[in-house]
Amino acid sequence: MLPKKVLTLLMLLFSLVLIACSSPEEAAPTADSSSDSGATEESADETVALKMTAWDIGTTPYWQAVIDAYEAQNPNVTVELVEISSQEYQDKVNIMLSGGDETDIIVIKDIPGYSAMVTRGQILPLNSYVEADGIDTAIFSGAVEELTYEGQYYGLPFRSDIWILYYNKDLFDAAGVAYPDNDLTWAEYEELARQLTSGEGNDKVYGTHHHTWRSTVQIGTIQGDNTVIADDYSFMQPMYDMIVSMQDDGIIMDYGSLKAGNVHYSGVFQNEQVAMLPMGSWFIGSMIAAEASGDTDFAWGVAKFPHPDGIEAGTTAGTLTGLAINENSAHQDAAWEFIKFYSGVEGAKVLAGLGNLPAVRTDEVLSVFTALDGVPAEASEALQTASVKLEAPMDPNIGVVEQILNEEHDLIMTNSVSVADGIAEMTSRVNDELGE
Repeated sequence: MLPKKVLTLLMLLFSLVLIACSSPEEAAPTADSSSDSGATEESADETVALKMTAWDIGTTPYWQAVIDAYEAQNPNVTVELVEISSQEYQDKVNIMLSGGDETDIIVIKDIPGYSAMVTRGQILPLNSYVEADGIDTAIFSGAVEELTYEGQYYGLPFRSDIWILYYNKDLFDAAGVAYPDNDLTWAEYEELARQLTSGEGNDKVYGTHHHTWRSTVQIGTIQGDNTVIADDYSFMQPMYDMIVSMQDDGIIMDYGSLKAGNVHYSGVFQNEQVAMLPMGSWFIGSMIAAEASGDTDFAWGVAKFPHPDGIEAGTTAGTLTGLAINENSAHQDAAWEFIKFYSGVEGAKVLAGLGNLPAVRTDEVLSVFTALDGVPAEASEALQTASVKLEAPMDPNIGVVEQILNEEHDLIMTNSVSVADGIAEMTSRVNDELGE
């Protein structure tokens, strides 16, 4: 056995060797020591570059405005807009997605386009994201249900526009005609349009204006129980009779000329060529921007969309504009975080502040919209609705049906066929396509 002093000395030397060989990581942590959270923070700070489709970027301020707001809160994320022509948008998106394009965020422009992307498996279901983050979809006032297909929804709406009636107060005053009220029937609308038509040639003022979209005629026919997915379209004939009659009488501009000249509805209203304009609530923002830039200068107002006899005032049609995640995106989680912001309350306030009606319409959001400089006083009542129906329902066949309706609408409005024959052809072609 070693002497006690020698044993003590050896134990001391052994302890010194252990201390000298110890690494900083093996030492006990102190109050100043770094923890594993450093790796998490570094991961969160990693720069992510997202891409998002859009159209009419130069004339639609909210695209970049919401991105700017998001990037200000998330400096590690950049979002690049990929512009696609509005007229060619869905066709180009279809080609992109079919070719494996990795653009992260796809804007849902309309229900037929959305239906096509869903049934082709090109965009991700968002249910799990929404549930994980505890988002109450009730804030979208039923819009998420409209986007649901077989129990899954593949997009969140950020705008939910409705159709209303715009009118030029100065032209009404000059004609000595009372402004349209919020309980205007289509028959009363036609009467107003005829009263307000005046002049000839370059000085002519048209009583109202119907853009070349089929919806500017057909949505007036679905304010009851009807829908554009039907086996008989005779319910559309009275509306077409009225519009074609106004066109023949020079109360509205000629459809063929509008289409050939690619004339935009904003120009004819802002240039005071028309007294009324049935159009979506999205146009409020465009009017405010035009006034701010000095491109237009006249008093204007808004009223509820006209309705058929026997249908409640405030019954209108609407559209949803939403955001989806590309199945091929390499940044799906980051894309979700952006969509959550864009379609949520914070994004909605940015939209409302630019004169656009967001899908989320809490009191907080709506107060931003109604307080906006330039929004007509009438908007607070005109934007209240009794019932809103989607222009096109979520249906796997909506794309082919809409194509038929567009083609027959074009033939009717160019007087290539009679209204009755055009309606009969709609019915026959849709039934043949759907096997009815």
